[in-house]
Amino acid sequence: MDALYAQLNHIKNKLDLLRNKDRQLKIFGANRHKYTLNKCLNLKKIMAFENENKCILPQGYKLFLIHIGNGGAGPNYGLEPLENSLFDDLDYKRGELLNPGRPFPYENNWNLSFRPKHSIEENDELYYEELEEFENLYFNPEHINGSIRISNLGCGTYENLVVSGSEKGNIWVDCRASDGGIYPNLKNNQRINFLDWYELWLDKSLAELS
Repeated sequence: MDALYAQLNHIKNKLDLLRNKDRQLKIFGANRHKYTLNKCLNLKKIMAFENENKCILPQGYKLFLIHIGNGGAGPNYGLEPLENSLFDDLDYKRGELLNPGRPFPYENNWNLSFRPKHSIEENDELYYEELEEFENLYFNPEHINGSIRISNLGCGTYENLVVSGSEKGNIWVDCRASDGGIYPNLKNNQRINFLDWYELWLDKSLAELS
């Protein structure tokens, strides 16, 4: 636990440094979040979320919400607040809700490709029926059971934090909107947890401004 609190302090210091260095908002996504953080959550609200969704949030993420902020400045277009984390579509806050209480279904990269049995020339109607059937399967939110949305990369691609199952605590990318499937975010070919993921963004952003 002491190591987590030490890392939180490092993150706070690096975020202050980045905020001061990037006054012109050159880092990707900074013009949206402007390095501001939403108000922290108290433990009671976090526990209510956990009870309602039958999951236990990873400790590092939970401490971030309590001591740093509930969304705002962060990777990509920023860190999503906990109250948005169950939306399948973060752009419009709509679509089927995620189910973080179910185990995350994957341990390795997952993807599917559409291979129609009928060509457009053979039968338009059959082709599009097969395409619709494939898309219903491919974009089924069950593929990201056991996770919550934490960041929006744009164009329908998101980073998720796994909160249930064998991959709990790790960051996974949902790139199905670009036909990229679902795969773990890696640092030096290793899984990466929430605090390391956030601090890596800070380090890369500071290096970009050097």
